[in-house]
Amino acid sequence: MAISTADFKNGLTIEVDGAIWRIVEFQHVKPGKGGAFVRSKLKNLRTGAVQEKTFRAGAKMEQAPINTRKMQYLYEDGDSRVFMDTDNYEQIEVPDDAIKDQLKYLQENMEVNVIQYGSETLGIEVPNTVVLTVTATEPGIKGNTASGGSKPATMDTGLVVQVPFFVNEGDKLSINTQDGTYISRAN
Repeated sequence: MAISTADFKNGLTIEVDGAIWRIVEFQHVKPGKGGAFVRSKLKNLRTGAVQEKTFRAGAKMEQAPINTRKMQYLYEDGDSRVFMDTDNYEQIEVPDDAIKDQLKYLQENMEVNVIQYGSETLGIEVPNTVVLTVTATEPGIKGNTASGGSKPATMDTGLVVQVPFFVNEGDKLSINTQDGTYISRAN
């Protein structure tokens, strides 16, 4: 389906130069001299690279039909991960290098959205917050408070997060998957 720059919105996927891009942000610019144009920041869904691109106002391009399927993470299989569609029990393998940024949040039986373009799997989307268990951190010292600074803690997935001094090994923590930061203790 052909679309123009007037149809741009954040999150829209387009095909440009044989690659599949998701629009991260865009801005219509009308200079005093010359024609209007659209300045955009695009993320390549195959490589993860972010690139700025400028289009003439009204330029036409193809919209990329991206499919998202809710699937459950099952297990690691060599250099890939196996996911299962909970509706029809179909299983697919996703290479680790396609989801390297999400691996540090992935836990067995977790529900994720698998992003596909035709039959090609481009990656996964994990929930905005996950609950992980602290496997290693320096012990808390009596008198340390919530506002007294931070220390590194290694989670059960290998992720290292800065946490308050009162956090101990074995604690379950809510972690923001957008930037990998500590939110709070989990109940």
